[in-house]
Amino acid sequence: QVQLVESGGGLVQAGGSLRLSCAASGFASNRYSMAWFRQAPRKEREFVAGITRSDFNTRYAASVKARFTISRDNAKDTVFLQMNSLKPEDTAYYYCAATRTEYGLEFSPAYDYWGQGTQVTVSS
Repeated sequence: QVQLVESGGGLVQAGGSLRLSCAASGFASNRYSMAWFRQAPRKEREFVAGITRSDFNTRYAASVKARFTISRDNAKDTVFLQMNSLKPEDTAYYYCAATRTEYGLEFSPAYDYWGQGTQVTVSS
């Protein structure tokens, strides 16, 4: 059974940090590019960060670049999102996703598997 399980969300003050984790199981996650998306209330889901399957190239949304860092540990089938200098506008439900492609990581239809998500709330 394919699973992506996110953890690490919570409530933090503006300027603080959180580290999200996504544990993959039931498929060969080392053969997949991985990404984080988020969705705020009354907004569409948006790409946050992605990391390719082969050479670990990373991509970021402009709104989080230089504040967030995506990484992966294939030995543990886990992907991380380190979020620093958090802002109230980062408040959203954060989802982990997996895709076989290494291109177009920003586009959600490319993804084969999705997690259930974890809530991140940043207070001002």
